[in-house]
Amino acid sequence: MTAALPPEIQGWADALRREHYPPERNHLHAHVTMFHSFAPSLYEELKGFLPIVTREFAAPEACITGIMDLGKGTAIALQSEPLLALRSLIAEHFHGSLTAQDLHDPRPHITIQNKVTKVEARALQAQLAPAIETRTFAFPALELHLYQNGPWEHIKTCVFRGSERL
Repeated sequence: MTAALPPEIQGWADALRREHYPPERNHLHAHVTMFHSFAPSLYEELKGFLPIVTREFAAPEACITGIMDLGKGTAIALQSEPLLALRSLIAEHFHGSLTAQDLHDPRPHITIQNKVTKVEARALQAQLAPAIETRTFAFPALELHLYQNGPWEHIKTCVFRGSERL
């Protein structure tokens, strides 16, 4: 499950990803991961639950805060307490069904480089850091995808339409 990016952020992040992500591994568009994996047995429940959530809540606001070091990669760092609150609400609903990877505290980000050497990652971080400007935006939707050993299969997009702020 991902949080969709607005078109202007999506285009900018996709361009950075095309430029800096190893091409043989770049199967995905730029995205903000909310959860890495759900059991296939939960897909129908997810497809029903996500529209309820997005119908109730307003689009979570976020802020680009700079560069994030991923060790062997680079990301655009995000700050979004509303997105984290929404993630907590969804995690609580699926309590007991989350994978170990999804039990850790999330750090919202947009990966633009991964699976490179630490030296390559640090060089890109030094290059990009001065150019990354603080920008605010709102996530327009939640998206559900199915991993297919490379590209993802899009399952569902649920646009935020509610008025309640997180």
